[in-house]
Amino acid sequence: MADPMTVSVGAIRVGSPAERRRRLWRRFRRRPMPMAGLVLVAGFLLLALVGPLVTGDPIIQDYAATLAPPSAAHPMGTDDLGRDVLARIASGARVSLQAGVLSTLLAMVAGIPIGLLAGFYRRWLDPLVGRLVDVTLAFPFLVFAVGLAAIIGPSLTGVVLALGFAQLPAVIRITRGEVLAIKEMDYVSAAIADGAADGHILLRYVLPNCAGPLIVQATVAIPTAIIGEATLSFLGLGVQPPTPSWGVMLTVAQQYLDVAPWLAIWPGLLIALATLGFNLLGDGLRDVLDPRSGL
Repeated sequence: MADPMTVSVGAIRVGSPAERRRRLWRRFRRRPMPMAGLVLVAGFLLLALVGPLVTGDPIIQDYAATLAPPSAAHPMGTDDLGRDVLARIASGARVSLQAGVLSTLLAMVAGIPIGLLAGFYRRWLDPLVGRLVDVTLAFPFLVFAVGLAAIIGPSLTGVVLALGFAQLPAVIRITRGEVLAIKEMDYVSAAIADGAADGHILLRYVLPNCAGPLIVQATVAIPTAIIGEATLSFLGLGVQPPTPSWGVMLTVAQQYLDVAPWLAIWPGLLIALATLGFNLLGDGLRDVLDPRSGL
């Protein structure tokens, strides 16, 4: 006779990880808006990773072609120093990608362990972490990032650090909330009653079940960081010239809106499309990874 525990466990199996991934992909591709977001994000990544290799040096100046409108030689025109706008857009995409991904990764690496511990050890750690998070969340994201960037200093490294620490409270709060809910589940209570070590419970049961909301948070945080990088660079607290950045390009463009509007149109349009793509992708992932979806 089969072991009852084996039978019960076998009865609740929902398929292999590969089969679950295929279900997730089938559900995702049926949604047109998330698919559009995936296409936009893929285009942004392609522009950032491959674009600078194709478009050439974004710093080369041609004073004979300053403020030239879009043409065959310069598909997006040139700026006030005769630099090709397309080359600068492509290199600026790489800067935005670095700022968005690295700052979000920094926030996740630092915030997830704090949120896990705060949610699991509520008696002594949670009140302290909760008060600190509440204080930092009282400041708007960009205001907090601007203050940190002013302290750290203007550079890409400073932008990554400022945006990463500005995102940290939200990551801690989301992780803590998920841990509080998961900690009440029967399988966690059974593991505690069975004498499992705290580290084993956190890594084996709690963290994997937090993955879905944290992945969604990352897709929302990256476009926020892209806008943050552009804002900091626009204010002179981010990437410094002559390094191309969409924010730096907008700073220059405001002086030539009447005679060369393309200087503002292209970086502004790329910021909007990159942000829209990540947000649509995040919405789709949130729906697909929702445990109530029946996967």
